[in-house]
Amino acid sequence: MTTGEKIAALRKEKGITQEAMAESLGVTRQSVSRWEMDTAFPETEKLIKLGRILECSIDFLLNGDLQKDNEDSVGLSARDCFCFIRECTYFFLATTVGGKPRLRPMGFVYADDRALYLATDSRKSVHSELIRSSFVELASYNLNTRKWIRISGSAVRDNSTAVREEMTALYPMIRQEYIGKEELYLVIFKIIIEEALIQ
Repeated sequence: MTTGEKIAALRKEKGITQEAMAESLGVTRQSVSRWEMDTAFPETEKLIKLGRILECSIDFLLNGDLQKDNEDSVGLSARDCFCFIRECTYFFLATTVGGKPRLRPMGFVYADDRALYLATDSRKSVHSELIRSSFVELASYNLNTRKWIRISGSAVRDNSTAVREEMTALYPMIRQEYIGKEELYLVIFKIIIEEALIQ
């Protein structure tokens, strides 16, 4: 599959018109059409923006796979990441505060066919940190296999009712911890994965 075919397929899958994509990227509809027909190629800056809009890595657009730095980094999906973390039972989340990393253990993670999600509480500092700076890294260590998973990407707030219901069904304690009598404290962030490696 060519880069243009991938752009076209992902755009259609998300229900985005060529006009809407062109407007988001600051280009003409004809430019998007030329990219999709492989008669022109997007500049690096546009590739980065395309990755964000289409929720895929630049490596996928160019090569069709995640960067193969080692034998275990072959094409990890959001579900692969979720399964690894669930087996570990927890993960560490690194956010950026004032240009410095802040690390904390977390436990509520979920994935569907499209993305990885994490849940937190709107009253906690991690919520405001993710709102201020979306770049995150997640890591988890499996004591049995002695392997780490490392995930980097961007966190965007997700208001999907389906994801909220799946997460509260998967983790019944979410209702006790995050849902108050008068206010709903549960906040879900979708992780747009840029790189995922198992080492």
